[in-house]
Amino acid sequence: MSSTAAVQGQEPVRVCLLAGKIMLQSGAETYRVEDTMTRMADALGLSGSHSYVTPTGIVFQSGEAESAKLIRIVERTTDLQKVAAVNDISRKLGSGHLTAAEAYALLLGIESVKHAYPMPLQMAAAALSSGCFTLMFRGQLTDFLPGLLCGGLGFAAYLLFHRLVKVKFFAEFTAALLIGLLALGFVQLSIGRELDKIIIGSVMPLVPGLLITNAVRDLMAGHLVSGLSRGAEAFLTAFAIGAGIAVVFTLI
Repeated sequence: MSSTAAVQGQEPVRVCLLAGKIMLQSGAETYRVEDTMTRMADALGLSGSHSYVTPTGIVFQSGEAESAKLIRIVERTTDLQKVAAVNDISRKLGSGHLTAAEAYALLLGIESVKHAYPMPLQMAAAALSSGCFTLMFRGQLTDFLPGLLCGGLGFAAYLLFHRLVKVKFFAEFTAALLIGLLALGFVQLSIGRELDKIIIGSVMPLVPGLLITNAVRDLMAGHLVSGLSRGAEAFLTAFAIGAGIAVVFTLI
């Protein structure tokens, strides 16, 4: 077999692996990743393929006679737009509207795209939602501005520290600590009134809602390893937020 034919033979495998990698890095559930990879493999003629997905890695085998391929997942974020784009490519492959080469090129384009929203817009959205959450949790109108500022600055601190320190726990802990200190300062300056409402509303953008949802869905789908690992990750995030706020309350 020539080198060109070998590369063409590996192209369907590369398509499936890249699709799974993008979906897993973008916050998709593990059972959804496995299902999408299986559907794409069937559409590309890889009968008898197997995939095993965990939050930190993908193992894919195109057939019993072929060797398994492994991809390590290091960074994970939330970008459901990429998940939807990969699903669209999967459907087009299944209907015969795309070839393996065309699908691979489209997937490379999806992978190269950065976050759909710039960081200033993310911080603005976090700030606005924090203020609204403060009111939703029965905070007073005077607590809206402190909640908005604490949530926006806390989320900005989270993004900054997560870039500097790759350990997510410390970034979340530092952001929660800053939120608590700012909320305490606003209350002591009589800018806000209800400290607990301001803090609760401000930490909401840090709460691991998608992680908890994916953990439950993976457990319900029978993916026990992935469900438990995602649940543990959500627990660590909640612990980091709680520990940061607890440090502030010890200062009162």
